[in-house]
Amino acid sequence: MFKLFLVFYLLLTATSIAQFGGGRIGIAVNAVYTTSAEIFLNPNSSNSEVRNKSFTLENIWNPGVDIRYRLTQEFILGLNIEYVKKTAYAPNLTAFIDNQVFVFEVEDGLSAIPIELTAHYFFPFSTEDFKFMMGGGLGYYIGEFVRKFQGVDLEITQRKFALGFHVSASMDYIIIENLSARFEMKFRNPQYTVTSKYSQAEVTYQGNVIQLPENAFDTKVDIDGLTFVLGLVINL
Repeated sequence: MFKLFLVFYLLLTATSIAQFGGGRIGIAVNAVYTTSAEIFLNPNSSNSEVRNKSFTLENIWNPGVDIRYRLTQEFILGLNIEYVKKTAYAPNLTAFIDNQVFVFEVEDGLSAIPIELTAHYFFPFSTEDFKFMMGGGLGYYIGEFVRKFQGVDLEITQRKFALGFHVSASMDYIIIENLSARFEMKFRNPQYTVTSKYSQAEVTYQGNVIQLPENAFDTKVDIDGLTFVLGLVINL
């Protein structure tokens, strides 16, 4: 009975792999949607309420490319690269006009490049049309905090090394031979901290000269939302 089960398992796995396109490489062009991200403007504050207060970005769309190479019948190694950028307007800037403190609305956001290495397991119960995989891996995240106000940008003075773990579940639907559509759900929580300073010390706003902070400051970015991926895959 065990030998019969083993033969059935191997045949099912081999058949699923063969029907996956016959090649070892899959290249996907993806549309990636992340539900939310948090930006902490004062991560080093001694006041816990100020330190934990965040500015939320929602409905983040970005492009991505995913390359997967089949190592064995069951295991696939993937490399995923994305470009994430999202901004929104909020009253986040405190500055001075004639020694008086004012709060101004600015365009704040994030820009990041996730680079993720993933080991995927190919489920043997996959059918001729539907291929199921589950994976997990490690990501390296290159990011920055974006702020724009009256033509003034930020300059990065220090960027800290950022690593993170992720897990995913994906399904490929075979459209035609060597071409499939992919749906993927990913759980990840990349965090990074950058040190920035304003590109100039003052700016003119509605006829008033605004003095901007001269010292560099830290900002923490936490992309904590659930991620969904829709892609088109070419199997080579």
